[in-house]
Amino acid sequence: MSHAADGSVPWLGYIPGMPVPLPAWNRSPEPFAELISAEAIATRVAELGAQITRDYAAYAGANIFIIGVLKGSVIFLADLVRHVAAPVLVDFIGISSYGDATVSSGVVQITQDLSRPIEGKHVIVVEDIVDTGLTLNYLLNVLRARGPRTLKVATLLSKPSRRLVETPVDYIGFTIEDHFVVGYGLDYNEKYRNLRDIVVYGA
Repeated sequence: MSHAADGSVPWLGYIPGMPVPLPAWNRSPEPFAELISAEAIATRVAELGAQITRDYAAYAGANIFIIGVLKGSVIFLADLVRHVAAPVLVDFIGISSYGDATVSSGVVQITQDLSRPIEGKHVIVVEDIVDTGLTLNYLLNVLRARGPRTLKVATLLSKPSRRLVETPVDYIGFTIEDHFVVGYGLDYNEKYRNLRDIVVYGA
């Protein structure tokens, strides 16, 4: 890669000390319609982190064991934990109920298990979206059987109109209508996770 004498990269349009513009592929192009902006997401995630901090203040010194449900929750989790003013441990579990479809099948497959036990731990499951509730209900039953001290759920998005199983959700970022959405970690066929905003797919 060639650099000018001042350290700039001409073909990228980069000048030292200046903000680097996001490439076009990191924005939500047509035919997507923006549903939740990156700024609104950042504000709400900070609020959720502060709420979790307050709720777990009574367990001072105890680790909060945060479980991210792969893959959609990864970006949400990464931002959320940085707003939690308490010791945290992070692990991941892989669950699939969509495959390449835009509607949850309700057939749950565990694709990756936790790397450590959760017995006696304060556990928060971090989801990207709670849709029918079937996947989350299955996962919570699996985790309860492992003996956590407490078990709560944080989700970026909730679609109550799609709910088939009433499942407790303790921390909700946004409640949305029955749209299929992508961006900020959510995907369609593994695409669009890196969009900054949450957009309606196929709008």
